[in-house]
Amino acid sequence: MPIDSKELIAKRVALELEDGDIVNLGIGLPTLVTNYLPEGISVILHSENGFMGLAPLNGPADPDLVNAGGKPAGIIPGGAIFDSLMSFSLVRGGHLDVTVLGGLQVDEAGNLANWMVPGKMVPGMGGAMDLVAGARKVIVAMEHTAKDGAPKILRKCDLPLTGKGVVSLIVTDMAVIKVTPEGLVLEEVAPGVTAEEVCSKTEAALRISETLSTMKGF
Repeated sequence: MPIDSKELIAKRVALELEDGDIVNLGIGLPTLVTNYLPEGISVILHSENGFMGLAPLNGPADPDLVNAGGKPAGIIPGGAIFDSLMSFSLVRGGHLDVTVLGGLQVDEAGNLANWMVPGKMVPGMGGAMDLVAGARKVIVAMEHTAKDGAPKILRKCDLPLTGKGVVSLIVTDMAVIKVTPEGLVLEEVAPGVTAEEVCSKTEAALRISETLSTMKGF
């Protein structure tokens, strides 16, 4: 049975996390990442609404606690709860090892647009701009194309930017793409997907890695 595209992305992103990393997971797809952490890997989850040591999505939830997406959450023994001032001091102070976010668009310069579409009502940008500026590594976890089939990895973003030159790695349901100073490098392809198919659904130019392989973990 084929793996769901969101689960595929989350499982591959999980392999990027190292034991002891302090990680912020964006709402939606990124929250699935903790379901696929390799054995022996434990990470500390930060949530911008005031947690350090948030329990994984598949862990026990406390009805009196919610994560940044408003979903019931739990906290691990030894975790901490604090106000937004402290939470964003941790983010802006560079204390996060990794942040994983969804994306509307990413371009070949590593720019990210993920917080609004002009003309549509949005509740606000949340903590995304701080997170992409403060984390040591920014992973964008998203489906490779929009619902209408349009590319989401572009030569240049045309939606309002969340951050400029902030993206480290793009993981989609088709590929793993590394952002480098020389542009985007196709490192891995999903099972059953060819490099040619990835390139055909990507507006930005892709360099094919000399060590191109099937997506790790599959």
